[in-house]
Amino acid sequence: MAKKVLLVDDEADILELLRYHLEREGIAVSVASNGMEAVDAAVREHPDLVVLDIMMPGMDGVEVCGQLRRTPGLEGVLIAFLTARTEDYSHIAGYEAGADDYINKPVRPKVFVSKVQALLKRAGHAGGGRQVIECNGIRVDLERIEVAKDGEVLQLPKKEFELLALLISKPGKVFLRDEIYARVWGNDIIVGDRTIDVHIRKLREKLGDDRIGTVKGMGYRFEA
Repeated sequence: MAKKVLLVDDEADILELLRYHLEREGIAVSVASNGMEAVDAAVREHPDLVVLDIMMPGMDGVEVCGQLRRTPGLEGVLIAFLTARTEDYSHIAGYEAGADDYINKPVRPKVFVSKVQALLKRAGHAGGGRQVIECNGIRVDLERIEVAKDGEVLQLPKKEFELLALLISKPGKVFLRDEIYARVWGNDIIVGDRTIDVHIRKLREKLGDDRIGTVKGMGYRFEA
């Protein structure tokens, strides 16, 4: 079954150009030109990936991202922002809303297709080996993409899920920051220096501060 991508941008020429190149690679594409259309399309089609422009009239990309994360059945959809904005605060706001990655404008079509393919390849894949991992009151089901804390099911965005799945795969092991970037975000995706920190903080808010430890200047570990 072809992977499905929802492209959202208020510039019709950009939408058609990117759509053309994705469809040439066998990727099913739908488009939306504003935030409300994007939410409606996502609810209707359940895409594997949503690529959102940030700067749109009315409901901007950050607002759309936040609404998708609050919509039942769409909490785990992969979301990437396509944006010309490079400020740290803009990226942090996106990650706070639940974004998984950024693709910076301007982007050549071949590069864009490669980035989308890399995102789709990683979508739904985290860790390896065992399908269910349980430690310190946390249960991670890699097959169902589900997390439970003390028996209560939690809804996590894909990157938070993948980060947790990596850390809990080897409780007590210190995962270095470079290793986390490579295994969760991939070497082909450029992310800001605070990306991991933002995602760790959001995980701690949901799991409790005592479950993920910081090794200063090195990285993070899941506490057994």
